[in-house]
Formats: sequence, structure tokens, C-alpha cells
Amino acid sequence: MYKIIRIFFLLTFITQLSAQELDCTITVNADKIPGSNKQVFSTLESSLNEFVNQKRWTNFNYKAQERISCNLTLTILEQTGNDFKGHIQIQSSRPVFNSTYLTPVFNFKDDNFSFQYTEFEPLQYNENTFESNLVSVVTFYVYTILGMDADTFALEGGSPFYTQAQNVLVLAQQSGYKGWNQNDGTKSRFTLIDNLLSPTYTMFRTSLYEYHLKGLDVMSTNSKNGKKSIAETILKLKSIYDSRPNAFLLRVFMDSKADEIVSIFSDGPRYDTFKLKEDLLKISPINAAKWNKIK
Repeated sequence: MYKIIRIFFLLTFITQLSAQELDCTITVNADKIPGSNKQVFSTLESSLNEFVNQKRWTNFNYKAQERISCNLTLTILEQTGNDFKGHIQIQSSRPVFNSTYLTPVFNFKDDNFSFQYTEFEPLQYNENTFESNLVSVVTFYVYTILGMDADTFALEGGSPFYTQAQNVLVLAQQSGYKGWNQNDGTKSRFTLIDNLLSPTYTMFRTSLYEYHLKGLDVMSTNSKNGKKSIAETILKLKSIYDSRPNAFLLRVFMDSKADEIVSIFSDGPRYDTFKLKEDLLKISPINAAKWNKIK
């Protein structure tokens, strides 16, 4: 049965690569900015939605039902003329086989977010030059979303998209904006894409693939085996923790999956969760209250 499911999803993945890409909702939240004239933020929101959803990000055409569901929320905290500063929240999900459930794949908050924008200016991405930090940040996360999604369907399937994101990063490194360089902190865009492409974290990407294809995607037909595979995935993540306790990608994974893991192992059939909870507490002690809910 697993082989059939695996073939189905590999074929689905190939089909997706021949079909459009994103079904993305972009929201601009400027509640913290004083003043009654908020038209510039409405214009920005509309322009960003058009830029992301109508642009061809790959060489393939996606059918409407195959597009990746995602959300980008830009929260503007400061404005000085045409200069804006705040943070951006990125969320993406993908369907689970034989269910109506959408599983979160990527949930990330980027606090190193500032840009210049003049109302009605065109948003254009040029893969050979740095045009604007706004366009570069959004484009970087579009390719990261594509990569993370592909990694859940095919082993290391996201590599071409991560390489595109890395190209965006390289072009932006001389811009002077924060988040693109190694010295911009451990939770930066630099760290994210550097880790995703690093052979050091191959086990993370293997875990991402097995958690979804061998775990979630078999739950509808054999929930016991699905739980077993997910627990084995956590064990693989624990091996990353053992050698690199502060691995950034472990935080990225748990920010997306903590609530889901609790839900999976708090429901039937019964599964011995003693070792699982031990591993989870070590990997992500910040979620201890959630892990304690697992029975």
C-alpha cells in the first residue's frame, strides 16, 4: 500500500511541476501607523497579490486546484516618508492524501524587514539584478515556499527552488538591508537558505519528506503506521539536535508542526509516546506545555 501511495504522490508532484504555482493571500497590516490616509497600504497589498499570484515563478503551468496555498502578512510598524519597517510572516500548507486536511509546511516570521515603496510603482523581479528589498524579500520566500512544498513530495525535491532563493540572497547582499548576510543573526534569511542547502542538514530534508509522505499521507489507510513513521521522523530530528542543539531548522520545523504533532499523538490508535515526548522535550523545550498534553 505504501508503494502505491508513494507512486501516487510522486506522480502528483510531477503533475504539479507541469501545471501554475501559488494561491497566495498577501495582507498588509498598517494598524500601528498613525494617520487616516492608508491608501498607500491598500495599493501595496493589491500590487503584491498581483505580483505573486500572476507571475510565472517556474517554467510550468499549474492547474487552479494544484496551486500551493500560502499567506504572507506584512506588518508595518514604522513609516518615514517612503521608508517602511516591520516584519513579515510566511505560512504555507499542502493537502494530506485522501483527506480535506491541509498540513502546515512552513511557518516563519522574519523581523529583518524594511523597504522603500512609492505608491503605484511597478513591482518587478529581475533574476540578474537587485531591484528593491521589497521585491527581493517576497521573491526569496516564494522560492522557499516552493522548495519546502517540493521537499514534502520528493526527497530533496526542493533543491532547484532553494537555489533560486539563494540567488536572490546573493544579489541582495550588497544592498545594505538586514537579513541577507551571515552577520545578521541566527534567524535570518541567510541562515535559513544556507541551512536548507547545506549537506550538514540533509537529515532535516529527509525528515520533511518522510514526515509527510510516509507519515501523514498514510494516516487515512493505516494510522498506526503513520504515527510510527512520524515518531521515527522525530527520532531523526533528535539526531540533529544531538550534534547541533541550536540548529535553526529544528525551530523552523517545530514552529510549523508542534500543534499538529500534539493532535496526532493525542488521538487513537494508542501509541507508546514515552520516548517521543522525551525527544520532543529535548528538541523543543519552548513547547514543553504542548508536549505534556500528549497522553
